[in-house]
Amino acid sequence: MLDVQYPPAAGAAAARQAGQSADAGPWPQPVRYSPALEHVEPDEAEAVAEVERSLTKIADITYRDEGRGLRAVHAKSHALLHGELRVLEHLPPMLAQGLFAQAGVHPVVLRISTSPGDLLDDRVSTPRGIAMKVLDVQGERLPGSEQATTQDFLMVNAPAFGQPNVQKFAGALKLLAATTDKAEGAKKLLSALLRGTEKLLEAVGAESGTLKSLGGEPLHHPLGETYFSAVPFRFGDHVAKFSLAPLSPSLQALHGADVDLKGEPDGLRLAVESHFAEHGAEWELRVQLCTDLAAMPIEDASVVWPEDLSPYIAVARVSVPAHAPRPADVREREEDALFFSPWHGLAAHQPLGSVNRARRSAYAVSGRARAERNGVPFVEPGRSGGGCPFGHG
Repeated sequence: MLDVQYPPAAGAAAARQAGQSADAGPWPQPVRYSPALEHVEPDEAEAVAEVERSLTKIADITYRDEGRGLRAVHAKSHALLHGELRVLEHLPPMLAQGLFAQAGVHPVVLRISTSPGDLLDDRVSTPRGIAMKVLDVQGERLPGSEQATTQDFLMVNAPAFGQPNVQKFAGALKLLAATTDKAEGAKKLLSALLRGTEKLLEAVGAESGTLKSLGGEPLHHPLGETYFSAVPFRFGDHVAKFSLAPLSPSLQALHGADVDLKGEPDGLRLAVESHFAEHGAEWELRVQLCTDLAAMPIEDASVVWPEDLSPYIAVARVSVPAHAPRPADVREREEDALFFSPWHGLAAHQPLGSVNRARRSAYAVSGRARAERNGVPFVEPGRSGGGCPFGHG
């Protein structure tokens, strides 16, 4: 992901951290899903092709540098976690949609990462992301994922995307491709400067998605962050955005906590491993229903949907037990075999808007190149012996 936009610090962040329960209503009437909510612009195909070219360029550069295929965005992993998702019981009809139509437990795989396509020192601090693959999901599938039984959710630590549409996204990604593999030392110095500027902004109640995307992301613990889909999705009969928020006290204690990297280029991964050596973790998966198309547009991904019109509501809980870190070679092999895409899932959770439509083919192009270069076919996991085949055992 690139530049992201944030709501005012006062009020919204506190409400988001607190969450809302499913029975706290009454809630506004949600917008009814219809294919007519999406509008394809005449030049969209050209912009999607530009996105694909930029992702391919990034992957080519990093393959030359690293000698193996990397993800064109969110290449650097800080954790690969295995746990379970528990759909809450007694959800009201407007929330009992798609994956969440019935209470139950599903294995999950989670990957925490940062946004660039090159493997940078953690002192080049950029926005964080979390990808979650839910296993054992039944229902009508999205095109291209008919043989799978998984549902992917891809989220970043900001509630909206940095560009309104795929045309603007293509331009921003082209700039990112041009700066891949350029002067890591200078990037570290710039990141430190930008973090200081961002800290001054936050001291007066402001934030800058642009500064954060360029390297000014605060060096906060990734387990204390709240993550968002940032772009809209179908939610069965309705439309929604998703969020994953810390729930267990051990995670909430990490909200806003700085990580002392101690000169360690992979300090964020070590911080996550240190946490799970002693603690488990629990998050709340929430949805924000679209209730006003003017204030909560489908095709402008840069708009933060107002939480005073529609708060985030809990629909499931995600838990990961305490565990010892897996050996580096095992972790790398698992990561190489995994492919995340918002288009892997149920028709009831179809990605919406031009940015999401671009991700369908662009991610596939990038993923195929990675699989071919590594000689590792992607594995869309399912139940094996009653558990996740990538589990801790």
